[in-house]
Amino acid sequence: MYKNCHILFQLLKKDLKDPSLSSKLDEIWKKVYDEGRCHLLDGILYHRKKYTCVMTFSDRNVINTILHECHDSVESGNLSEDRALERVKTCSWWPNWREDVAEYCQTCDRCQKANRAPGNKF
Repeated sequence: MYKNCHILFQLLKKDLKDPSLSSKLDEIWKKVYDEGRCHLLDGILYHRKKYTCVMTFSDRNVINTILHECHDSVESGNLSEDRALERVKTCSWWPNWREDVAEYCQTCDRCQKANRAPGNKF
């Protein structure tokens, strides 16, 4: 399991105090519950994948924190998009998470500088 799951769990607890969360969770619930991919346990919504179960998030601030921790943090070392996807996948889930990770990596200044091809001289 991802090393910072305790931190993410604390963020989720904070997220659950948000009164607008229930409508966000209802949207997620309707989308995937009937397929047996979600489970509600002690007021926390989990997303089930094959043999693992990860916490579901909907608050944009929490999602941005997860993206930062899985890509930019000192432990992550500004990982590639593929490695950031793997780290996010091990600890959390939200609708369109793959697209959010890709966008986050594509807008990362350090990644863009590292991946920029050298310019041609005239």
